[in-house]
Amino acid sequence: MFGILFFLAVIAGWLLWRNRQKTVLREIPLPADYNDILEKEVAYFRKLNNEEKKRFEADVIAFLQQTRIEGIGTHIDDTDRLLVASSAVIPVFGFPEWTYNNLSDVLIYDDHFNGEFSVEGQNRQFMGMVGSGYMNGKMLLSKPALREGFSNKTDKNNTAIHEFVHLLDKYDGAIDGIPEALVDKQFVIPWLDLVHQKMKDILAGKSDINPYGATDKTEFFAVAAEYFFERPDLLKIKHPQLFEMLEKIFKQDP
Repeated sequence: MFGILFFLAVIAGWLLWRNRQKTVLREIPLPADYNDILEKEVAYFRKLNNEEKKRFEADVIAFLQQTRIEGIGTHIDDTDRLLVASSAVIPVFGFPEWTYNNLSDVLIYDDHFNGEFSVEGQNRQFMGMVGSGYMNGKMLLSKPALREGFSNKTDKNNTAIHEFVHLLDKYDGAIDGIPEALVDKQFVIPWLDLVHQKMKDILAGKSDINPYGATDKTEFFAVAAEYFFERPDLLKIKHPQLFEMLEKIFKQDP
């Protein structure tokens, strides 16, 4: 009898905890004009149809409810939070109900930060990085880089998307340029063959892909993803095979 009562008490406690968690999520304030901010600041969002926009908004809200976004020595506003959330949603928009179980906090710095942190993979002058070790589960971003990624409409760069792609790459346990959580197994070898060829082209000065992508296959994946989401029209013209492969990986045509 005692065992049954104990079991019921445990279940009741778990249900109470779960309900409290849901309540906490609902209580997190969201900007009343978040839709207007997305329309103004996020070109990807503007291209979606009405049904897709509703799903994008729901994904953004879910991310904001589940992830702490804090300014470190700087003030951040609703636009900064929505840009971070959009950067998270864009790469996984082809995967409904995706959640970043390997991320708890996004820390935003006023400028480039120093290299005292333990990080996975490389970084670009410390504009962004995905933490490991005692910083595991945290992402660091430069506020100017975050905003520049969405304000410049003609380049192929977006630091925040770059870092979220690293996070997706890390989902299988290692940042290695092979997003096993996203890509079907039959595409792994063709993907690696294409990556190596494109890196050779970059090193030979025969490519318009960011030279940082030649650092290693990890950085190539993140740089190519930036290009894919920032300038899909240009990527499709200049690198049709790469565009097609990224379509398969991300399960979307931006």
